[in-house]
Amino acid sequence: MLASLAKSRVARSAERPRTDGLACRAQRRRIGAMGLLTFTLNVTLDGCCDHREGIADDELHRYFTELMDESGAMLFGRTTYEMMESAWPAVARDEKAQPAMREWAVKLEAKPKYVVSASRRDFPWNNTFRIEGDLQEAVRQLKEKTPRGVLVGSPTLAAGLERLELIDEYRLVVHPILAGHGPTLFQGLERSRRLELVSTMRLKSGVMALHYRRAAS
Repeated sequence: MLASLAKSRVARSAERPRTDGLACRAQRRRIGAMGLLTFTLNVTLDGCCDHREGIADDELHRYFTELMDESGAMLFGRTTYEMMESAWPAVARDEKAQPAMREWAVKLEAKPKYVVSASRRDFPWNNTFRIEGDLQEAVRQLKEKTPRGVLVGSPTLAAGLERLELIDEYRLVVHPILAGHGPTLFQGLERSRRLELVSTMRLKSGVMALHYRRAAS
């Protein structure tokens, strides 16, 4: 997700141009007093969301850092959380890390992180909280208490949240790669969803950052 390329790309970086247009989203990230739930993830051109596939340069890290800056909290499933937990705290402490990667890591440390897990209860990583009780009600309450919005970056969890119709916006970052394998996004949906395009942004690497919102019924 949000740099879910973490473990396999943690040493790669490149220069980036200025990315305009993110800051103007603040107003759109609210539904009245309730924050928006935004799904964001890296995906290849053929739909693969394997975290090992993608172009993890400085431009990408800074894009996700800006997106996280505008949000009030992060939401993960256990598998994605543990992948992030195993990579980014060390980068945050490494003064020799690439600046864009370390900025992401330091800000991720400080950001409230919520985890959905039926098998794990202990989360020692800074500012991490376990989602308790009914998933639908718990996520609705999280949105209500987070007016700046919540980012979710776990594909399996996102599929469940989509079935509950809790996702409001979609920030898919499409990489110019044909992976030839899965996994793919939103497997098992009972019916198709219609989305409205909000904006697009082309990165120097050829990656396209696509912003959609749920279409009005």
